[in-house]
Amino acid sequence: MEDASRYWVLLVYAFAVIGLVAGMVGVSHLLGQRHMKRATREPFESGIVPVGYARFRLPIQFYLVAMFFVIFDLEAAFLYAWATAVRQTGWSGYTVILVFILTLLAALVYLWRARALDWGPRPRPLPRQRLG
Repeated sequence: MEDASRYWVLLVYAFAVIGLVAGMVGVSHLLGQRHMKRATREPFESGIVPVGYARFRLPIQFYLVAMFFVIFDLEAAFLYAWATAVRQTGWSGYTVILVFILTLLAALVYLWRARALDWGPRPRPLPRQRLG
């Protein structure tokens, strides 16, 4: 019986959430605009007429930036998690994070040497001038 008495709070919370959602939907239905234009039923931007073609090609730099963001964002998350527990992990944690950082640096050096980070066109070598 003691455990069942605790669930009334959850039940009150569920009814409060359902009531809040129903109230918001009802008020928006009563106070909302009532117009039907050509673009109102369009799924894009809820009534804004689309202009142009939506399927355009993005340059490869866009995807490179996205991949680098994901990679370095995950790196930052791992480093932050390590930094919050650095005292508990001790030297073994320090060694593990050092190996992690060195692996990332090795990958960065590899990408740099493979010219994967060069986004512009490669410069053409200048022709050699003959002497004499």
